[in-house]
Amino acid sequence: MLYWIMKHIVVGPYVKAVYRAWVRGIENVPATGPVIIASNHLSVLDSVFMPLEVDRKVTFLAKSEYFTGSGFKGFITKVFMTGIGQIPIDRSGGKASEASLNTALQVLAGGGVLAIYPEGTRSPDGKLYRGRTGVARMILESGAPVIPMVMVDTEKAMPIGSKLPKVHRVGMVFGEPLDFTRYVGMESDRFALRAVTDEIMYELAKLGGQEYVDVYASTVKAPRADSALPKAS
Repeated sequence: MLYWIMKHIVVGPYVKAVYRAWVRGIENVPATGPVIIASNHLSVLDSVFMPLEVDRKVTFLAKSEYFTGSGFKGFITKVFMTGIGQIPIDRSGGKASEASLNTALQVLAGGGVLAIYPEGTRSPDGKLYRGRTGVARMILESGAPVIPMVMVDTEKAMPIGSKLPKVHRVGMVFGEPLDFTRYVGMESDRFALRAVTDEIMYELAKLGGQEYVDVYASTVKAPRADSALPKAS
């Protein structure tokens, strides 16, 4: 109910009227059954724009920090993230990450739409970075079809570090389904997981025309954050 209210009454009408997003290939998203939408990640607003264009409920995996904040701001953030269909994922590894994976698989087992950002974090500079293999494991364990999808210019509407969004027209391109049936039964093979992930990233680069960089985005962000610190004399 909260998702429907946020999408059709509170957030959706305003965002659609202001940003006038253009969309291509939406017909590639199946009307029923489980499906994984694998997208690039340019802005925190990506998780707002995409669900407005997909008729079905879209569930996102979001970092758990969005759900654990304190005070009034933390409460509002948690309510908003829950309202737009996000579920927390623990990125610390081990049993916590395993539980997050199982939650995602439950969404697919129920015939739902799961959206995931293979890069694992937002791009620091608009380029497309190496994908994490967690998405491949979900694909092979669930058997769900995969729709590659790219966000366009959302980083201009809400650049990293900005507290308020800017009015800038954005776009979305949904590609044709990808077939990974040749890897069935290989969800424990790290080479198969990497091959699946790399194929997804190749399709995303082809759809959006982003420059691809074969390193993890998180390794690019860390040095930039460190460079902002004063150097010891």
